[in-house]
Amino acid sequence: MKGIRGILFDKDGTLFDFQATWGAWARQLLGELSGGDPARAAAMAEAMAFDLDRGRFRPESPVIAGTGREVAELLAPLAGLTADALEARIARAAAEAPLAEAVPLRALLERLRGAGLKLGVATNDFESVARQHVAGVIELFDFVAGFDSGHGGKPEPGMLLAFARTAGLAPSAVLMVGDSRHDLIAGRRAGMATLAVLTGVAEAADLADLADAVRPDIGHLPALLDLA
Repeated sequence: MKGIRGILFDKDGTLFDFQATWGAWARQLLGELSGGDPARAAAMAEAMAFDLDRGRFRPESPVIAGTGREVAELLAPLAGLTADALEARIARAAAEAPLAEAVPLRALLERLRGAGLKLGVATNDFESVARQHVAGVIELFDFVAGFDSGHGGKPEPGMLLAFARTAGLAPSAVLMVGDSRHDLIAGRRAGMATLAVLTGVAEAADLADLADAVRPDIGHLPALLDLA
């Protein structure tokens, strides 16, 4: 972790607690898409690896690290909609998701900025949704990108390398922080240091082989980077 001058965050499961934010969102979305048909709702929930009764995603869920487009293509045949129509609907619903910050974000981000670090967000969500979700602290970020921003989605490194270019940093000076293997693989491919956090669905054992460090949440960053 020596020489880190920029931090790139995943959004869901990293800046925001995944289950607390997206469990309620998924229940509501599936209720709307199913039209009240329990069998259709159950089929879509199974495709998403989502436990309707508990309101929680299972670790193998493709939604955890998938792009908005991939989720739309997964559910479209079951919802009786085109992928394009469902993608737009998912984006609208995602923008209104009840966000649960993993830690108080403003205080943490201001501390990191105060230490001279460049900050960014790289998510497999839509860029427009990401900007809405971080609107309250967006001035603290130098870069916000989604899978539809023109750099590709994770686990490919396009968004990560775009952040490094924007920030004027070598990839080796950037720390990629995420809660999924997609995040960490992207970080490795970009030549960045990687930090796994456990505010998503994956457990430490699922991520440790790809991470330079594993911490419970992003609130541990100042200590990890030995910031004054």
